[in-house]
Amino acid sequence: MRLTVDLQCVLSLMGTVVKWLSLPLLVPLFVALGRGNSGYPFVVTILLCSVIGFLLERLDRDPDLGLKESFLLESLAWLSVAIMGALPYIIEGQGTISTPVNAFFESMSGFTTTGATVMANISLEDHSHALMIWRQLTQWLGGMGIIVLGIAILPRMSVGGSELIKAEAPGPDVERLTPRIVETARRLWFIYALLTLLLFVFLYGSHLSGYAPDMDLFNSVAHVFTTMPTGGFSPEARSIEAFSPLVQWIIIPFMFLAGTNFALQWYCLTGSPGKLLKDTEFLTYLGAIVGSATFLYGLLIVGGPFASVSETVRHSLFQILTIVTTTGYASHDFNTWGSMSQTLLFILMFLGGCAGSTGGGIKVMRWLTTVKMFGRELFQAAFPRSIRSIRVGGNVIPDSTVRRIMSLILLYVFTFFIGTLLIEFDAYRVGMELDTVEVMTSVAACLGNIGPGLGAVGPMNNYLFFSPVSKLILSFLMWAGRLELFTLFVILIPRYWRV
Repeated sequence: MRLTVDLQCVLSLMGTVVKWLSLPLLVPLFVALGRGNSGYPFVVTILLCSVIGFLLERLDRDPDLGLKESFLLESLAWLSVAIMGALPYIIEGQGTISTPVNAFFESMSGFTTTGATVMANISLEDHSHALMIWRQLTQWLGGMGIIVLGIAILPRMSVGGSELIKAEAPGPDVERLTPRIVETARRLWFIYALLTLLLFVFLYGSHLSGYAPDMDLFNSVAHVFTTMPTGGFSPEARSIEAFSPLVQWIIIPFMFLAGTNFALQWYCLTGSPGKLLKDTEFLTYLGAIVGSATFLYGLLIVGGPFASVSETVRHSLFQILTIVTTTGYASHDFNTWGSMSQTLLFILMFLGGCAGSTGGGIKVMRWLTTVKMFGRELFQAAFPRSIRSIRVGGNVIPDSTVRRIMSLILLYVFTFFIGTLLIEFDAYRVGMELDTVEVMTSVAACLGNIGPGLGAVGPMNNYLFFSPVSKLILSFLMWAGRLELFTLFVILIPRYWRV
């Protein structure tokens, strides 16, 4: 069989990604050295990334990336950084994340901004500051996308950049902010970095002012690294519940912005805020959050666990945002809430943020298009001779795009059901008792890059109890969900390699 994919080109560019992963690894290394701890796990990983990356780069000095190669590069690049990112956990050898499968799960969860964890004890007493900051940093790197970052700063990665950024950036399509895709990538990362900096100022400022005594410098940095990428990792076992209400109020608008199209935010920054207020997807996203938070407030205010109206409002809004944007934080253990509240949160796991945001899930734009498609089909059932286009925000959506969106939603649901069956079967195989809700929410949380589910995988629990096989299945779902299924699944088709 003759391969029709240029493997040398793909491996060479993958080598570039792996080699440059050594740069962010310097951050935890400096943290370790600054605190007088051993930097050995990071030194070893940096050397391995540099050597492996250098050797792979030499396979093709002048790579020419096509469409098929871009799918393979995206998939392998995310897999390779998850593998390399797991090495510090294994080398340090502390806690439950030191075994290869657990380390890979934690690393994949980090880079895909899922936020599911297998850490039994999330604390700085059990893990070094350096390792914990690396855990947080993996999410920040994965938020806007490692390939998008590569396109923005590495000339070698700009080859075929348009296809790469479409394959990686979350959402149905990527809006070009400039004619050059490299400049678009840089502007997206600029907004991302700017919001990260602003959140740090607010969080650390709340600490310095005395209103959030536990939000010290380390915690401020740790949480900005996981809020803007909608990641959800926290160095505190109780997540955001461990901090003052002010911290929760500060994080709420930044989660909202993280789930908003970054291109729209660029227009607002450059003097065109009207684009935001006229955007149908954004208005639907806003309405879904306000409506869901109001409904949840109604459920919690009657016999709920909170003493005041303001407290109920805060937890309702926070938890709706963290699920819709797939951030995965928790301001309270929603396992203790009523069944209707938990059902609402489970349904919202399938919504997702806006296209072009760091949020996971199916995305609001796809649901909007699907609803419009249903409306057209119902209309044409009554008026068979009519011709009616699907419009979202005044723009006509081509039928080819509609078919792709419907195919993705169908594939998403199919993957969810198959993943649920596999986890259920593996739990039965190893004699582990899990109810259907726990299995379904664990699969939905990993596939949608959300993190916490319900029951045993609730916001104050972890995924440690799953068997190694189940952890690998869930890791695959995180990987597939971050690449929005098509990018990964297309390379699993035999004809991809032959035609």
